[in-house]
Amino acid sequence: MNETQGYSAEYAALNHEIYSLTKQLEAKEKELKEKQKTDVYDPFSNPSEYHWYNDDYSEILPWITMPEFSVPYEPAKVEKNALRKYYNIGGFTFLFQFLASNVLALLLISGIQLILGKLNPDAASGAIEHYMRGGAIFVSINLIIYLAANVGFAFIGLKWAKIKPSFMLNTRDYSFSDAVVHCLAGLFIWICAGVLSQGIDNIFSQYGFSTDVDMDYGNTGLGFAIMTIYSCIIAPLTEEIMFRGALMKIFSKADRRFAIFISAVFFGLAHGNIPQFMLAFLIGIFFGHIDMKHNSIIPSIIVHIFINSMVTVMSLLEEHDIALGLYSLALIAGAVIGLILLIIFRVKNKLPMATPAQRLRGISVAKTSVGCIIAVVIHVGYMALNIIATKQ
Repeated sequence: MNETQGYSAEYAALNHEIYSLTKQLEAKEKELKEKQKTDVYDPFSNPSEYHWYNDDYSEILPWITMPEFSVPYEPAKVEKNALRKYYNIGGFTFLFQFLASNVLALLLISGIQLILGKLNPDAASGAIEHYMRGGAIFVSINLIIYLAANVGFAFIGLKWAKIKPSFMLNTRDYSFSDAVVHCLAGLFIWICAGVLSQGIDNIFSQYGFSTDVDMDYGNTGLGFAIMTIYSCIIAPLTEEIMFRGALMKIFSKADRRFAIFISAVFFGLAHGNIPQFMLAFLIGIFFGHIDMKHNSIIPSIIVHIFINSMVTVMSLLEEHDIALGLYSLALIAGAVIGLILLIIFRVKNKLPMATPAQRLRGISVAKTSVGCIIAVVIHVGYMALNIIATKQ
């Protein structure tokens, strides 16, 4: 080998070494950038959240995917506007569901009353209304309306927010034992809410008002059967699709804790009276928690069906004192076990907490959302009118 060939070999070896080092540096630089890159599914670095439930935050801040970018503590105007868009969608979806269900109810009731009046020209309007209320007509109308309104507007809201409904069934780590724990814990919450509601009703009654719910309909066999199907199956299914399926997901873009509470508030307001508001709000928080934990609406549907079925069985036993007493004792025993299970559940599974930055993107932005404001005002007004109408 001559001297020139020796230099060429050393030069080639040097080039290879330089190339190898360059590749290593590029790999290290890429690795460093990936570490510095914000996780779009956990942009607030919140360990208390169930991250599988979170959405891609780049839908709110597209430039979050840029290297070394982090979400600022205070949201800029563009970020607030993006969040407010989703809060408006949630508020208006809830509002439109309320308006559509009431308009549809009015049309159906008026139409059926007109038909019955034509078929029975000698019947008084009061007698026709009594017939509709006491039979299967009112409960059938109720079933049809809320089946259409809850499911229809839930899917409209999700479509509007560009969220795929399939997320509602992506269940994680859910077993039969979980269902039992949730049902008994829910039973405890239901009984506590019932006691609280009764106390509130007693306060209102001292001033001549009543918060009692008028349930004097569906007294025939067919009417009761339809009402049972609605209460124990249709209502739990459609309400969970609407409130935990659509609304909680729409409101969960930045603050999952806020989403649980606002969906529970809307769930309570949807019932139109204080006793059911208290029950729906308190149990709604629990529903939101277990659904977020398991990334599915199936857990809340099962508990919802269980609680409504317990209420239905109790209504069947109202005229049987001994059976009702034994049933009540069984419920109390189940509630005591439920309290213990609820404490264990909450120790192991905390409600998602919000970081300071998330709180500035939750209620702080939602209270400036036109859709949320109008929805809350109308529902609170409707509830107040229902109470005022009971003034004795």
